[in-house]
Amino acid sequence: MEPNDAENVSEKAVVQTARDGDDHEAEPEAEPAAIDFVTMGMFIIDDIDFIPPTPSVKDILGGAGTYSALGARLFSPPPLASSVGWIVDRGSDFPEKLTTLIDSWETSVVYRDDSQRLTTRGWNGYEGTDEKRAFKYLTPKKRLVAADLTGNLLQAKAVHLICSPTRAQELVKDITAMRKAAADSDSYSRPIFIWEPVPDLCTPDELLNCTNTLPLVDICSPNHSELAGFMGDDGLDPETGEISTKAVERSCEQLLASMPLQSFTLVIRAGEKGCYIAKNGGRKRQKTPAAKTKRRKKEVGHHGGLQPDTDMEALFAGLLQDEDGFVAREEIEVDPGIERWIPAFHRDSSNVVDPTGGGNTFLGGLGAGLARGESIEDAVLWGAIAASFAIEQVGVPERSVDDEGEELWNGQKVLDRLQEFKERL
Repeated sequence: MEPNDAENVSEKAVVQTARDGDDHEAEPEAEPAAIDFVTMGMFIIDDIDFIPPTPSVKDILGGAGTYSALGARLFSPPPLASSVGWIVDRGSDFPEKLTTLIDSWETSVVYRDDSQRLTTRGWNGYEGTDEKRAFKYLTPKKRLVAADLTGNLLQAKAVHLICSPTRAQELVKDITAMRKAAADSDSYSRPIFIWEPVPDLCTPDELLNCTNTLPLVDICSPNHSELAGFMGDDGLDPETGEISTKAVERSCEQLLASMPLQSFTLVIRAGEKGCYIAKNGGRKRQKTPAAKTKRRKKEVGHHGGLQPDTDMEALFAGLLQDEDGFVAREEIEVDPGIERWIPAFHRDSSNVVDPTGGGNTFLGGLGAGLARGESIEDAVLWGAIAASFAIEQVGVPERSVDDEGEELWNGQKVLDRLQEFKERL
């Protein structure tokens, strides 16, 4: 872990202000933007060495923070762009062109400048005879902690975590405590926690920590390889070497069974196989007015076993009493759960130029969808579309505006692609 070096860091949020000459007072700053999505992922500048003859690239926007913010931003044209929050730590070597690019997205980015350190940089390349994708840090990393969520970022509707199981537990605890401390007695709200496990700690030794984390988060989203790592497997079909959908389903079933009384959702990103959603079902109590609840009357005169005139419905309704003995049969809704595969948007592999950041971008789109009230299945479609834009080129997709002022990414409207995907499904 790298020190925070708080004494060397100056923090500033990007705020647009207008001035009309020195003789006029500055207009008051706008109210802080309401944040739908914030990520705890780091910002990294990437250098990528491709397999020859593809040339290498340097100084590319990278890191889980960047790509997850991108995923939410794709579904947030201005003025919604300001509802996306993230943190960028700029060192003494930070390229001005990257600041210009980030500013063009118009998000609620927080820049933290520290001239005493270098910006976190990473190398992406291919190693070994099997040309396996590899990553390593070139400069010291600076990961984020809960205390870094200052101001409006702390109140985000959805929070993206990318970390180990035990650190996810710590972040959920700290963020929850900070939000409670900052809220009035009636204004506290729990965010949607989206946890992306880090690959290095998706191992059998961490499986218990993983299951202990599941009840604390709303979404757990490893990719197929990371999920298999928790189970001591590789997640591949032994005959074809392809991603095994059966292995994904089996592992999800085991994780859901480990926490049968808890509510959480597994969203497994499986490359060209698409995405698998697994959500445990069970009873969930609907919110109904207190006047509709009834206290169950005690039966008198009979004790022991069933009687001929026993009201069986009332008897079993008693099993659904809350701690105060209240029963309202109309309040109980059975959630059947979800087990569903969603295909990848791109069916032609030639459309996939570089998969870097695709999973993070997916979760940014997913988080934006959930924050705005989409169901988990529809939010996954948002994630799939977001990822499809991220992997079509090296680096981030190109943003432009058409003649009608509509925002385009790689020359296409995001919602048009989403509609196309829905029609295909």
